[in-house]
Amino acid sequence: MASALEGNAKIIEEFRANGGRVGGQFEGAPVVLLHHRGRKSGREYVSPVMYLPHETEPDLIYVFATRGGAPVNPDWYYNLTESGGSVERGTEAYDVTVRELPGEERDRVYAEQARRYPGFAEYERKTAGIRTIPVLELSRA
Repeated sequence: MASALEGNAKIIEEFRANGGRVGGQFEGAPVVLLHHRGRKSGREYVSPVMYLPHETEPDLIYVFATRGGAPVNPDWYYNLTESGGSVERGTEAYDVTVRELPGEERDRVYAEQARRYPGFAEYERKTAGIRTIPVLELSRA
């Protein structure tokens, strides 16, 4: 757990130092920093995640609760869906409203992310029969 937090801290620092751009595993990919509050602890967290921009609406993005293909959803998914949050995107920070995509809409958006970034197809393969990876639409509040 500590190494994951340390890795996230480095990504967050790099993101902020470079106007929202990072290298390493995220190099060239669109990344946002999700700000969310723990449901139980009340503590504020920041999680770097890849996103997919909406095709025509600049204030809409999609994030994917993959947890690297783990059998359970990431904590940030529960925190965001319960209490909302905010994002840092590039050099901007703003509050968001959260909507979980249902059925075919979710499948279409996830398929596009997997087409652009094949690792997402692998995450879906790893979770097949265990869980459906949630897709959240985040819109500027």
